[in-house]
Amino acid sequence: MGVTMDGTKQQRRGNTRQRIQDVALELFAEQGYEKTSLREIAERLEVTKAALYYHFKTKEEIVVSLFADLTQPIEDLIEWGSAQPSTLETKHEIVRRYSAALAGAAPLFRFMQENQATVRDLQIGETFKDRMRALRDIVIDPEAPLVDQVRCVSAIFTLHAGMFFLQDLEGDPEDKRRAVLEVAMDLVTQAHQGA
Repeated sequence: MGVTMDGTKQQRRGNTRQRIQDVALELFAEQGYEKTSLREIAERLEVTKAALYYHFKTKEEIVVSLFADLTQPIEDLIEWGSAQPSTLETKHEIVRRYSAALAGAAPLFRFMQENQATVRDLQIGETFKDRMRALRDIVIDPEAPLVDQVRCVSAIFTLHAGMFFLQDLEGDPEDKRRAVLEVAMDLVTQAHQGA
């Protein structure tokens, strides 16, 4: 497949890849990863199985690509945060950016929550744990009292819990996200004041 001077075919290929990821994630959410076939993904997309194979040979490749694409902002945040001074402002910015990254990857995180065995089997679970440990390490102060370290880690878990446990509650999703972010920021502030 050639690419035109203006990148048109590359753009179309990228859009097709994105459509495949979106439809696969939809189907995984509807009926589960194990019960979804590549044939069903192709049918929902209204493409041939061969066209789907051009982009992804297996469901695992789709999930791994989703994970890589949707969690790149988290990887970028960890890299940025590791290079910053360990100040309250830095920690607040990390929590703000992490909240935004979670919002952008919410369907993937729901998939991961609902398909934990699959995630573990695909090794993306280990990669995600490594990222969470790296995020923890830049948010906590190892010299701080344990209770303040717990507050910082709890701020991160508060963002996750808010995404899962508040989704069924009435109200504007953005209002809920802001409320969860406020609680997470308060935890980091308390930890910083105690240090």
